[in-house]
Amino acid sequence: MASKLVQLQSKACQAKQFLAKNGGAYYKKLLEENKQYIQNPPTVEKCNELSKQLFYTRLASIPGRTETFWKELDYVKNIWKHKSEMHVPELGIATLFGLECFCWFCAGEIVGRGFTFTGYYV
Repeated sequence: MASKLVQLQSKACQAKQFLAKNGGAYYKKLLEENKQYIQNPPTVEKCNELSKQLFYTRLASIPGRTETFWKELDYVKNIWKHKSEMHVPELGIATLFGLECFCWFCAGEIVGRGFTFTGYYV
């Protein structure tokens, strides 16, 4: 355990040195590439205005999102009603989608527990 701590400290020190050496140049390059998104002058009032614009724009998009959700739900209901008419490729896609959802659920559970695996003794 102590050797892993020393390795972690070593890697952290290397990362710190890399950032100290290259961080400023990367920061300047990033700002230069994205200068069209920067508001001048960068005041608190402008930041508050932009955050309100983002919030209310997202709020205004909710009706469109709910409409899309109900359309997709109706599509899934229709497929479920006519499941006997589904072909093998469609069943494969549905199976892969279900498997992907299950894997994301499992990954979310692991992340929620702080990246610990419970119930397994290694």
